[in-house]
Amino acid sequence: MSTASFAPATSRARRRISLRRPAAWLMERARNPRTGLWLVISFALCHALIWTLILIKLKAAQDVHMDVAEAFAWGQKFQLGYGKHPPLSGWVAGAWFSFFPVADWATYLLAMTTVGIGLVLCWLIALRVVDRRRAFFTVVVLALYPIFNFKGFKYNPDLLQLVTLPLVVLAYLDAFERRTWRSGVWLGLAGALALMTKYWVLTMIGAIGLAALIHPDRARFLRSPAPWVAIATMAVAMIPHLIWLQEVDFVPLTYAGDVYGLSSRAQSARLVFGYVGHNLALLAAAIVLAALAWLWPPRWIAYAWRRGSNPGVDLLQALNVWLIQGIVAIGPPLGGLAFTIYMKTDWGISLFFLVPLALVAIPALRLRQSALFRIAVIYFAISLATLAAAPSIAVEEMAENPNGAATYGARSQLARELTQTWRTRFGSRWAVVAGTTEIGEPMTFYSPDHPAPFTPGEVWSSGLTSLAEAKRLGFIGICDTTDGRLPTCEAWMKQNAPDAEQVVMTTQRFFQGHPGPAIAWKVYIQPPAQ
Repeated sequence: MSTASFAPATSRARRRISLRRPAAWLMERARNPRTGLWLVISFALCHALIWTLILIKLKAAQDVHMDVAEAFAWGQKFQLGYGKHPPLSGWVAGAWFSFFPVADWATYLLAMTTVGIGLVLCWLIALRVVDRRRAFFTVVVLALYPIFNFKGFKYNPDLLQLVTLPLVVLAYLDAFERRTWRSGVWLGLAGALALMTKYWVLTMIGAIGLAALIHPDRARFLRSPAPWVAIATMAVAMIPHLIWLQEVDFVPLTYAGDVYGLSSRAQSARLVFGYVGHNLALLAAAIVLAALAWLWPPRWIAYAWRRGSNPGVDLLQALNVWLIQGIVAIGPPLGGLAFTIYMKTDWGISLFFLVPLALVAIPALRLRQSALFRIAVIYFAISLATLAAAPSIAVEEMAENPNGAATYGARSQLARELTQTWRTRFGSRWAVVAGTTEIGEPMTFYSPDHPAPFTPGEVWSSGLTSLAEAKRLGFIGICDTTDGRLPTCEAWMKQNAPDAEQVVMTTQRFFQGHPGPAIAWKVYIQPPAQ
């Protein structure tokens, strides 16, 4: 009888001890200066590999996103700008695919490598603000933030900002602390690198500037050489790109005004509220899971909030983080309302990476070592469960949306068929494809010849080719019969390729027994000039 009475208690004690040991091991690695960096890098590598595998399975029934194909196309020719955006995302894609094959899996690995680097940079930021335990907790919470996993599946300038913007914040915190000319140089270079990613980063640069002006310790920073050297360095580093901007008559600004300018204030307000709601919903998932790890079990809640000084938080740097995050959270929606801008939800991708740190840096919150272990367990449980479920999710999504031409159209199949058609007719490389961005860039990505894309009627040309070059080298023009712009496409082809051979090709994808949409493509084969 005594055995029966005490066995459960003994078993529970052993389980408790077995959980305490890995929790203590993780805590020790996280707070040890010699092992902390390797722990974070190892975690970022695991995150990148697991989520690359997940994305490969989740997106198995789809071609790569248009933005990814566009970045690949830009990377085929290194320029100082690509019409819509500054050049950095194209440069990175060009460098990446000089080492990796042009395949779907490589694009997902690129996206996850990008967010993995962002995680390490966010850890370095956190070390400027909180102790090492809280810094690692912040990184794991960020890995649960959907922007750093399944929402980060497409590599584009928005995603690349998860590297360049943390670099700017890290350089600013360093300059604010050191106040030397050297730290100012690094801040200026980081700012220039961010601007070469996308002009949207001006929101973060502006927030940093306002934070420096509002901060109670601003006098020491503003009297130092750091901010002024930073401004001068950034201006000098941007000169080549500014010259390019002038040479192309500032077409990126034309693109922004034409695409994102609205005349309806009511429509702008709806989009702004949608932007706010979308980004709050994405943040909520990670914050709720963080709170669960931090405050569980419920009896701990009373002790998790304790007033008084906290040596684990640098209040001056924490104030910088709170100011920057608050400004970029409030400023863009207010600006969208004031200037009737088309606020895309994706613009929030790069602006909220400081939220977990801003919360973890609240001095009154106390962190137990079990919280680190819990958040890690939650992360790996969700990631591995998603990995196991990914193939089924891909099949179910296609079954529910079999006619989604934008998602399941077999553009990769069309690219291979057109490549073979061109080579058979002319015995040469297919050099130029003419069509909308949605069809032209996928042809560039999936064709073994990687033809340069030319978008008819586009004012903000990427500069990868020209109409004159297309006519000289010959081109294949493509009109999507499911696209509302079909009449415009046909009219352009009639005007610029009146003697082209006209063919109708139909492609359809099949995945796990489920058919995708059958799409008829009007193809115009314009031979090279004689």
